[in-house]
Formats: sequence, structure tokens, C-alpha cells
Amino acid sequence: MYGVRFVPRTARADRATAIVSKFRIFSYLPNPRVWKATIAGRLGGVDIEIVGDRPKALADWLWDFDARPLADAERRADSPHARPARRGFGATLYKTDAFLEAHPFGTVPAAFDSSGTVGIFESNSILRAVARAGNADLYGRTPLEASRIDSFLDSGLVFAREAQVYLLALQARDVSTELLARMRDAYGFYMAGIDAAVAHAPAGLVGGGLSIADIAFVCDLAQFRREHRFHGWLTEQGQEPVIQPGAYAHALAHFRRLLAQPAIAADLADYVNGTTS
Repeated sequence: MYGVRFVPRTARADRATAIVSKFRIFSYLPNPRVWKATIAGRLGGVDIEIVGDRPKALADWLWDFDARPLADAERRADSPHARPARRGFGATLYKTDAFLEAHPFGTVPAAFDSSGTVGIFESNSILRAVARAGNADLYGRTPLEASRIDSFLDSGLVFAREAQVYLLALQARDVSTELLARMRDAYGFYMAGIDAAVAHAPAGLVGGGLSIADIAFVCDLAQFRREHRFHGWLTEQGQEPVIQPGAYAHALAHFRRLLAQPAIAADLADYVNGTTS
């Protein structure tokens, strides 16, 4: 029996008795980028274990296959695990050598196989790995369908990268005119492509049914829709939000159709409705 298990920071699973997961993912939570994998796991019958905490709290964790909160005495500058932090975190993070061997870019979400020896990084690659391990044909029924799915995933990379930078800048209340223009261009390019595709194939971007191309789309757009929380601030700065009502009607209708599916709503419904921060 498969499942998606979220392991809280105060109660790690007993490794002697816990079901062995196909994948374990360490990340900040909540995180639609992680939910790409959990949705695919739910649909494809793949067991996944999620370990993590709120974004700022990850600075107080040891980043590892067996990730855990640090004891107070372990959070020190001379720790062998202390590493310079990157965008979105404080000055120092704590990562084991084994974590960095498995994840050479040192980022989250960080997925591992059940042994903890193989690391898979970047949310779309984790999504692909889960889909391959499942039984639901989410990665296409033929090599050509799989390649078309890859085309959609690759086309979303610029949008997802710009969105991450933009959302962090919004959170810091530090959005330049140049950044806003780049975000507007990336959003428009991506959404226009999705809009054109689903205008002719409303059941799914590839193959006439749900695929990981749809899962990546609904999760990436769900995360970007956090922009609405900053509409008031943008207006005060004399700027218009990137998301405008009425634009890309086919793409947004597809987004709503996907959100209505139980396997997707289980992760995204509360987040999109604003009850999860």
C-alpha cells in the first residue's frame, strides 16, 4: 500500500518499523514544487516520504537523507556541517558531506532513493522519477509522447526560475522595474503557450489525458498565484500585478479543471484558496 507521509519535525518515523518509502524528499513546506511529486505518487501508486519545515526553520535543520532539527549546541560557526547559505535563507545552513555528494547544488527540494545514496534534484526531475516508478502512464504512452511532455516541462523552466526570484523579491518588498518586466515577459510567454495548447486539447496537454506536463503546470501556476497577496503593495508602488483578470482564459480554465481533481486538490486546494501560507 503506497502513501504520502509527512514527517513532522518533532516526531521522525521509527526507522525499524516504518514502511520503506520509494522516495524521501527533504524540503521547505508548504511547497507546490514538492507537490508535483506527491501528486504523481498518489496517482501512480508510489510511496513517498516528505520531511521538512517552514522555510525559515530549515536554517535550524541538518540537511541530510536523515534530515533532523539541530540541537542548540550544534548550531555553531565551527560545525563541520556549516555552509554558506543561498538565496532565501540566512547566513549559514548545515549540510552533511553525504547530502552534498548526493545533491551537488545543495538545494531543496532534495529527493533520495530509499537507500539514501542517490540524490535527485530539481522539482521536474523529481516529478519524472516518481512518474517512471509509478503505474499510471503519467510520462506518456510512447517515446514521442514522453518527448512532448519534456517539451512542456522545459518550456516552463524560465517561468519557474523568474517566478522564484520575483516571489522572493515581493516577500522582501524589493521589486525593481526590470525584475517586474522580466517576470511579465516570462509569464506571458509561458501562459500563451499553455493557452494555445489546451484550446485544442482541454483534457490534457499531451495524449488526451492527464500527464506530468499538467501536474507541473498546475503546481507552478499555483505557486505563482501567491502574487495576489502583494497586490496592495504593488499598487502602492505604482505597479500593476503580473496576473491580470481575463487573460489566458483557456489556460486558467485548465488550471481550474486540474484543481478539481481529488488527487491534485489533496495538496493544492487549501494552498490556492489561501488557507495555507
